[in-house]
Amino acid sequence: MEQLPYIDEHAIDVDADRADTWAAVTARLGGPPTGFRIGEAREPERFTLAGRHPFAIYEWVFELDRLDAEHTRVRSQTWAAFPGLHGKIYRALVIGTGIHKVAVRWTLRRIAGAAPHTRGADNR
Repeated sequence: MEQLPYIDEHAIDVDADRADTWAAVTARLGGPPTGFRIGEAREPERFTLAGRHPFAIYEWVFELDRLDAEHTRVRSQTWAAFPGLHGKIYRALVIGTGIHKVAVRWTLRRIAGAAPHTRGADNR
C-alpha cells in the first residue's frame, strides 16, 4: 500500500508477555472488522489492517513492544488519506468528532482484556 498520511497513535500497556499479547491481538483482529483486510502479520511484533472505500484509504498498524518479560506495550497507529470533497467530509465526521479515538481506545482495551493477566492492565 502507498505511504499514507499519519493520523495518530494510541497505546496501552498489557500485563502479559509478547507471545500472549500477540495471541490477543490476532484473536481480536484476525477476523478483520468490516472494511479491513490483513495487510501484514509479523509475529510477535507487528499486525496491520488495511482497507479502502470511496472516501478513504487507510492502514491500522499495531506494534507490540516488549517492556520486560511480563509486560508488552501495544501501540496503535492510524495512517489514512481522504481524497476529494467527500473524503474531507468523511474525515471531519470520523476523525474530527473523536469517534476514531474512542474506537481505537476501545479496541486496545479489548486486546488488553483478552491477554492472560497476572495483574490489571495499565491503560494509557
